[in-house]
Amino acid sequence: MKKKDLIFIACIIVFFLPFFVSNQVFDFYSSFNKAHGMIMSFIKFAILATLGEVIGLRISEGIYNKKGFGLFPRAIVWGFLGLTIKFAFIIFSVGAPAFLEYLGVSDVSQAMENGFTTTKLLGAFSISASLNLAYAPVMMTLHKILDNHILSNKGTLSGFFSPIKFGEIMTNLDWSTQWNFIFKKSIPFFWIPAQTITFLLPKEFQILFAALLGVALGVILAFANLKKTN
Repeated sequence: MKKKDLIFIACIIVFFLPFFVSNQVFDFYSSFNKAHGMIMSFIKFAILATLGEVIGLRISEGIYNKKGFGLFPRAIVWGFLGLTIKFAFIIFSVGAPAFLEYLGVSDVSQAMENGFTTTKLLGAFSISASLNLAYAPVMMTLHKILDNHILSNKGTLSGFFSPIKFGEIMTNLDWSTQWNFIFKKSIPFFWIPAQTITFLLPKEFQILFAALLGVALGVILAFANLKKTN
C-alpha cells in the first residue's frame, strides 16, 4: 500500500467518523434524511458512487484522479441518477409486493414493514428483481452515455453542460461489454442479490446502502475495464 492510499483512507475516515462518534451529527443526518429524502439521495450518490469511480480508477490505472476524468461532472451525474434511483425505489417497493398479492401471496406489503420472514424475503427479492430487470439497464446505459459525454469533453464542467450527442454516443457504445458483463453478469449475480439485502433493511437505510453499493459498482467497472484491456 502506497502513501497516497494511506492518505486517501485517512481522508475517508475523517469524513465519515463524525457520523459514528457524535450523536448530534448522526441525529441531524437522520432528521434531515427523513425530511428531505430526495436531496439526501442526490448527496449520497454524488459522494459515495463517485467515490466508487475514484476507487475504480485507482484499481485500473493506479491513480485517484487525472486530467479529463471529470470528478465534479461525475458527481453531478451520480447525484441525478440518485434521484432516479430514489424514484425507482418508491415505485417498485410498492408495485412489486402489490403484484405478488395480486398473484395470491398474502400480506406481502405488511410483511415488508415487519421483522424478517420468508414472505419479507420473497417481497425483497421481487422488488430487487423487478427493479434491476426493468429499470437498471436503462439507468446503466444512461450512466454510460453521460460518462462518455464527460470524457469526450475532457472532464470539464463547461463541456459537461454542452449538448449531449445521444445518437452518436449510443452508436459507438461498447455494447459487447455492456451486455456480456454489465447486464448479463453483474445484474443477476451481484445487483439482484445485493439489492435484495437492501430491501430487507429499514427504509431509512435503503438509499444509503444502495449508494454504498455504488462504491462496489466502481470496482466492478474497473475490473470490467481491466478485462477489456487484457
